[in-house]
Amino acid sequence: MISLVIFIFSLLLSTSHVVVQDFCVADFEAPESPTGYACKKPAAVTVNDFVFSGLGIPGNSSNIIKAEVTTAFASDFLGVNGLGISLARVDIVVGGVFPIHTHPRGSEVLLVVQGTIFAGFVSSTNEVYTQTLEKGNLMVFPQGLPHFQMNAGSSTTIGFVSFSSATPSVQLLPFALFKNDLPTDIIAATTFLDEAQIMKLKAILGGTG
Repeated sequence: MISLVIFIFSLLLSTSHVVVQDFCVADFEAPESPTGYACKKPAAVTVNDFVFSGLGIPGNSSNIIKAEVTTAFASDFLGVNGLGISLARVDIVVGGVFPIHTHPRGSEVLLVVQGTIFAGFVSSTNEVYTQTLEKGNLMVFPQGLPHFQMNAGSSTTIGFVSFSSATPSVQLLPFALFKNDLPTDIIAATTFLDEAQIMKLKAILGGTG
């Protein structure tokens, strides 16, 4: 019993005196670990590491989805590394859409600042939650759940997004299925889609096989 008390006390004492850094500015010269980028040495950190101006520039929406996302993840904005936060800007022209996608490592909050966005997500029990968002509206998309955003108005829409991770990552479902070399028969067997349709989508998105 005494040994157990001593063990618990020593554990509490050690965890209560953990040294925590003020920040961990990303060091791209050092190897990346599973938990994120290594930290720059404090002497190499400057105020510029904590400032990012990229979200003030409209994204180039002249692509197949008529939308663009400009990220301020740790890979773009060194100062957010290790802080569990990041941001992005979304520009969606008329008729544009961010296809169903997921962020495996973080939840998302979308703030609409211009135009109208129709957005939604699907829960793990296949419940669908959708809403038309106007300027000033917020919508949250829980971590890992498939979701989408599309322009629901007659002018370009702009939104700003925050994430609960410095490296939330993103995987667009159509690209995951049709922009790679996964054999067509495997996709057909695992999605119940027609092979002719799969080949058509691969031709559009650049997949092979």
